[in-house]
Amino acid sequence: MGVVNITPDSFSDGGRFLDRRAAIAQARKLAEEGAHIIDIGGESTRPGAAPVSEEEELARIAPVLEALADLCVSVDTRRPAVMRAALAAGAAMINDVQALGAPEAFEAVRDSACAVCLMHMKGEPATMQYEPHYDDVVAEVKGFLCGRVAAAEAAGIARERLVIDPGFGFGKNAGHNLTLLKHLNELTSLGVPLLAGLSRKSTLGRLTGRPVDERLAGSLAMALLALLGGATILRVHDVKETRDVIAVWEAVRNA
Repeated sequence: MGVVNITPDSFSDGGRFLDRRAAIAQARKLAEEGAHIIDIGGESTRPGAAPVSEEEELARIAPVLEALADLCVSVDTRRPAVMRAALAAGAAMINDVQALGAPEAFEAVRDSACAVCLMHMKGEPATMQYEPHYDDVVAEVKGFLCGRVAAAEAAGIARERLVIDPGFGFGKNAGHNLTLLKHLNELTSLGVPLLAGLSRKSTLGRLTGRPVDERLAGSLAMALLALLGGATILRVHDVKETRDVIAVWEAVRNA
């Protein structure tokens, strides 16, 4: 899954792809490099981010989504109205940091055939990194995701459409993220595909001291660890390099 943030303030590439032409060009570049899914978003959910209006979010993503009709596109949104508009415009997946927690979110996706990613986030983007606390981060994240999968199924969304994401960096400090990554395989028992989004995140900055634009090596190490932990979708900024990691991992696994 290749990331294209159509925002002025995303943590890694904020502002680079706010222009629709730049966003479309980047999406096609990532697809050519081997991304199976292009994940576009019009609202930053980085730590400390303020929400944008529904109208602004739609204005950012709609022309890009329209221009990418030939690709498999995921839309990163937590608003049911944006979900409906995105699906009507041809989106194949909804990637929701609130795990369909908003009122009417289940109804927004239920009658489509789209895939849905349910992510764990503790708190809201604006405040989620203010001293997050867990008694057992793995058990709590797993319990939450298990509950959201059950709720989605109860709402009429087939299990075969669901993906789960532990939400690295979303209301979690570096220690929480590392513990989750170390025990990622415990989430595979939920029986749905597992998405991992670790690319360029602040935990890598803490571990390596590198600024966000120098975290490629760390991101690739995290990608390999996620694969070893059972992840089936990697959400990344650097598709070409991550595909090389996958090729080596698959060669060793199948030797």
